[in-house]
Amino acid sequence: MTAGLWENWLLPGVWITIQLTLYSAIFAAVVAFGIGIARTSPLWIVRFLTGFYVEVFRGTSALVLMFWLFFVMPLAFQYQLVPMWAAVLALGLTYGAYGSEIVRGAIAAVAPAQREAAIALSFTPAQRMRRVILPQAIPEMIPPFNNLLIELLKATALVSAVSVADITFAAQLSRLATGDSLEIYAIILVLYFVLAFVLTRLMRLLERRAKAGIGQAPVKSGKGPLITRKLSARQEAEQSSNIITAGGAQ
Repeated sequence: MTAGLWENWLLPGVWITIQLTLYSAIFAAVVAFGIGIARTSPLWIVRFLTGFYVEVFRGTSALVLMFWLFFVMPLAFQYQLVPMWAAVLALGLTYGAYGSEIVRGAIAAVAPAQREAAIALSFTPAQRMRRVILPQAIPEMIPPFNNLLIELLKATALVSAVSVADITFAAQLSRLATGDSLEIYAIILVLYFVLAFVLTRLMRLLERRAKAGIGQAPVKSGKGPLITRKLSARQEAEQSSNIITAGGAQ
């Protein structure tokens, strides 16, 4: 493979893939938290509408949605999205629906005693969510979010279908120019693996810091890598009390 292919196609394709992953992940996170929190609402109509959204976008193809946004929407609504933003919107809506179930499940897993303590301190529902529930739920969301982020990275390969010049699109052009499929697609596999590996390490670092913030301290085991050690029941109760008390003092 020549240096020109790297400079003109593959390296710009890597940068486009990184941008797609970043923008789609941010949009999906906003959707996931918004829908996930709304699904815990006491209002049945809110739960119904958000549940309908989740079922629709989990049950449809991200690629078909991308085609619809890029090819059908201009004909139906006279509004054309650029390929990059059509791809970001399709991936964000689809993976945000998956992420919303992670958010809802983590919120539901917070101990009822924490909610009762916040109610006893006369916190409003918004204060309970922001100061008590989410700080304890977020560390539990990070591992499944890590898996979802890797899936999102791999799903960016779909955007080549709408002519976004990502890694896969660059690989197709390189293959047509050189006729060497084996070398090019082997390189692309390695590039995706490297990007996924970096994302995994960053998410694990974020997970350790988030867990340390709520009283779950990482320590070294006798024969292996870092493991997570929960504090004793008494220390955990004191930590939870400190979180609530600090929230009430603000």
